[in-house]
Parts: sequence; structure tokens; C-alpha cells
Amino acid sequence: YDIEITLVSDDNFLLFTPMLPQVASGTITPRHIVMPLRGLCKKARIYESSVRDIDPIQKHVTLEGTPEKRGVRIHYDYLVIALGSQTNFFGLRDVEKYSFTMKTLADALSLRNRIIDMLEQAENETDKKIRQRLLTFVIVGGGFAGIETGGEVNDFLHDALDYYHNIKKEDIKVIVIEALPNILPGFNEKLAKFAHKKLEQKGIKILLKTTVTSFDGKNVTTDKLTKPTSSIKSKTIIASHTLVWTAGVTPVEIIKNSLFKTKKGQIIVNEFLEIDDFSGVFAIGDCSQFNEAFSKHYPPTAQLAEAHAKLAAYNIKQMINNSEKKKFEYRWKGQSAIIGKRSGIADVMGGKVTGYLAWLIWINYYLTKMPNFEKRLRVWLDWNIDLFFKRDISRYGFKREMLRE
Repeated sequence: YDIEITLVSDDNFLLFTPMLPQVASGTITPRHIVMPLRGLCKKARIYESSVRDIDPIQKHVTLEGTPEKRGVRIHYDYLVIALGSQTNFFGLRDVEKYSFTMKTLADALSLRNRIIDMLEQAENETDKKIRQRLLTFVIVGGGFAGIETGGEVNDFLHDALDYYHNIKKEDIKVIVIEALPNILPGFNEKLAKFAHKKLEQKGIKILLKTTVTSFDGKNVTTDKLTKPTSSIKSKTIIASHTLVWTAGVTPVEIIKNSLFKTKKGQIIVNEFLEIDDFSGVFAIGDCSQFNEAFSKHYPPTAQLAEAHAKLAAYNIKQMINNSEKKKFEYRWKGQSAIIGKRSGIADVMGGKVTGYLAWLIWINYYLTKMPNFEKRLRVWLDWNIDLFFKRDISRYGFKREMLRE
């Protein structure tokens, strides 16, 4: 085949996002979960840039190009749109300004540095109110990202107390806030309840049917939803300098402003993952959803995005060969989550697993999904080294931010 493949990405690496919480806690070395695109896609032409515009009529994509913003225009015959999603703050501008997120490597490192900063300042703080605010950490969102981040943050804080002799275990407060009646929605109910109980045993406070309405960098304001359909709410203020927002995602702006038909900001595709009005244009992952004629709804998981990618690649090959395309068929492979140090939950092939065995299932599954053997080995070594040594509380080179009342 005389084929040229072009890949456009904001970064020059593939980030393995499921392990970001463990980077934040120092369990995994940051560079071990990133893989250079030029090493993974050796035959592709790669542009490190963001997309400015997609024109499906003229069949070209415009990139931001150089730092001087001289756009680069790329013509295509076939196009795969996999722009993913961005964090949804639901219009809470103050939360967006002051909170931490967990989507990029910089997010994980920034959160790690913030945790260490709070410990350093609290160690010698004599004012009890200021000290409590420094040592209270709030995670908003009870899904995979929120629960795994909460578990890792809690473990890191308690393990780090070996170095901070003026801070006691009971001084640490980690709070997870979830608007729904249960954490880990979509998980088996018994497994979700096990995770809830296990996290509480570790000292994590979980607030259900609760929403965050504001955060000014010092206080988190919440509303307790007494009933899912009731307008009666009770307001509470949590004194904290650190809020981690994992409460939802929304499609990226470029899709909302495109020529493609969308629903809730996602591109509508047919059973072949192709956009009906534009032959040869496919949309996969978080930025797409099926049309009503193929009304199948799946949770936005990494394994679903992987299945999308494989089918889109197959159907492009079929179109090049003038052969019949294949419809999307998805077989759920199960799911798992870690809930702190060497503990987890897993729903695999109908079997419900908890505790250490579930944690082993999680790490082995995700190790197999890393496309680079060297990185798999390095992450495996990180996990094993973590068994024998104390946490590293070194700050990663970012400028320290002092907080003042």
C-alpha cells in the first residue's frame, strides 16, 4: 500500500492515565507512564500541535503550527477524530481556578507537590484552624478517578507522617464528595459497598448526595441533597486549601463548533463509527456517540475507546480495499479499581473479587495494556520497590506556593 499516516497530538508522548494517581502518591516514577509517540508510531508523520479547525468539506485539518501561530494545513483522505474530553466544572469558575485535576502528568505532579507543601507548612504551624485547613484534602467525584486518587492521597499522607513528627494520624482528613447515592456508579453494588467500607476503614470520609457549589482556595462550600428530586438543601463549609476535581468531563470546544452533527457535544456516528454526512471520517472514544438507529450506549471507558480504535482502523483498511465494513460489536471485559495500598475490587467474567487479589488483577491487566515492554518492566519494578522502602517526599522542582491567611 502507498499510505501515509499522520498523527496530531498536543504532546509528543502517550500518557498512561490509569496510573496518574500513583504518580501523585509517588508509587510510580512519572517518566515510567509516558511513551514517546515517535517510538510507538515509527512509520507515522507526527505533528506536536493542537487542532485549530476541521473542515470535512474541503477535507483538511488546520493546526496551530509554530509558536507564532502560523497555521499548518493537512489534507486527508480518511480522518479519525479522537479528541477525547476535557474536565467539566459545571460553570463553577472559582472551582476551575483553584482546584486540581487529574488528567495530565502535570496535574499529578502538581497535586503531589501540593500535598508535600501542606505537610511542610502544617508541621510547624501552631494555629489549630490554619493547621486543620492545611491537612484537609477534598476529592470531588466518586467515580474511578476520584476513588483511586482519594485512596492514593490518603496512603501517601499517612506514610509520610514518618517524616513529620508534629503531625498525628488523626490530624489528616481526606474527604470524597459524590452527588449520587453511591460511589463507583456502574460497578456491581456489593463491590461498590465493599470499596466504600474499605475506604472508611482507612480513615477517608465519604459524603454522598452532596454537591460542591464553590471553592475560594480556603473553603469548600457544599450542598447536601436530602432527596434526589428535592430542592431542599443544607449548606456546609469545609475548611481546606486543597480540592481535587474529578467530577465529570465534557466534549472539547472544537467539536461543539464544528460542522459535524452533535448531541451533548459529541459527534454522532453510525454503526461503523463513521460520520454519515462525511464518508471516510470516523469519530472514536469520548468525543463520539452512536446515532439513534444504532442506539447502543456504553460507559466511556478506556477499553471501549480501544475497541473503537481497532474497528476504525479495520474499516479504513476495508474502504481502501473497496471491501465491506464491519459494524461495531462490543464484548464487555469487566472492570476493576484500586482503593488504596494493595487493595482493590474487580468484576471479571462474572466473578466478584475484592482485596489483594483484585489489586493483583488490576496491576496485571494494566501492565498488559502498556504498549512498551521497557515501561511495563519499570512500572513493575516501581511497585515492588515500594514494598521495601519509605515514601519519597522530595518535591519535584516546581516553585513552592506559600499560603497565607
